[in-house]
Amino acid sequence: MVVLNKIYTRTGDAGETALGNGTRVAKYSLRVAAYGTVDETNSVLGLARQHSKGEFDAALARIQNDLFDLGADLCRPDMAKDGEAGYPVLRMVSAQVDRLEAEIDAMIARMEPLRSFILPGGSALAAHLHHCRTVSRRAERLVVELAEAEPINEAAVKYLNRLSDWFFVAARAANDDGRADVLWVPGANR
Repeated sequence: MVVLNKIYTRTGDAGETALGNGTRVAKYSLRVAAYGTVDETNSVLGLARQHSKGEFDAALARIQNDLFDLGADLCRPDMAKDGEAGYPVLRMVSAQVDRLEAEIDAMIARMEPLRSFILPGGSALAAHLHHCRTVSRRAERLVVELAEAEPINEAAVKYLNRLSDWFFVAARAANDDGRADVLWVPGANR
């Protein structure tokens, strides 16, 4: 259980922050940028949820929780030392990736095949989900870059890759299962 009695600590005033294992790093470090962009994805998803309801909103709520799991995973370096923490270290698992894939497949099953690129837009929910897609893609790029420098949980990278696909398909679902998508017309304004 997390207990936050005080929000400001002044420990970051010199431009450093603590990772999940207590290591102090610069606030601009690649790891902090990666999990910070995951947090940004969660924030824009919160905006999208202002336009969702029912089962769709429940799926978005599950993803928001997963994004906190992902942030917890990414803020904890030293993959090989997880047993030394004295408590179970939260890591993303393949079941979270599998769930996204199953939900993507279920949404696509209701849609006609995509025959054109689409522009971000349509309904308010679709536009916000496209925003979520682009921010999650940026988070994925940062996590992949981090994985080049340090060991990263493979499920974390896979989750972000599927998540941006999920947001794309969900945006189409929010546009009347793709029937209200805004299609790209190449060279339309020449």
